[in-house]
Amino acid sequence: MDALLLGRQTYDNFAGHWPAAPADIPFTGLLNGVDKYVASRTLSDPLDWSGSTVLTDPVPDAVAALKRRYDEIHVIGSLNLVHTLLRSRLVDRLELWVYPILLGTGKRVFVDGTPPTTLTLTESAAHTNGVLQLTYLTAAPSESSTETPEPTR
Repeated sequence: MDALLLGRQTYDNFAGHWPAAPADIPFTGLLNGVDKYVASRTLSDPLDWSGSTVLTDPVPDAVAALKRRYDEIHVIGSLNLVHTLLRSRLVDRLELWVYPILLGTGKRVFVDGTPPTTLTLTESAAHTNGVLQLTYLTAAPSESSTETPEPTR
């Protein structure tokens, strides 16, 4: 991971925990050391968590610029941000974790307005607790060909 992209709520949760988290937790050094970008209409720089910057351009423009700068940008949580990225076709890879719990309600990953996209399964793992870890590459649908579309960048 070269950079971390977060929505405001996830940023607030992470910034309240990771800066003071024990160093022996593997993610502590990674999350505290990586450049972090926050999509927010209510926050402004400077942010408390070191290495964090608020995106000032519209999210699609700002993320497109980040994709030119970094090889691998991760989004953790931040479902509203993910919806924006999916609508803007800025997602190259999805890693979905499916838990064996039926809540009957909750937020959806794929909402109305998500453009049709081909997902190609590249990795999968079934954990002993029943959790499925699924990794997909995304590709824009091809209007002029019946071949499998190439992943978008």
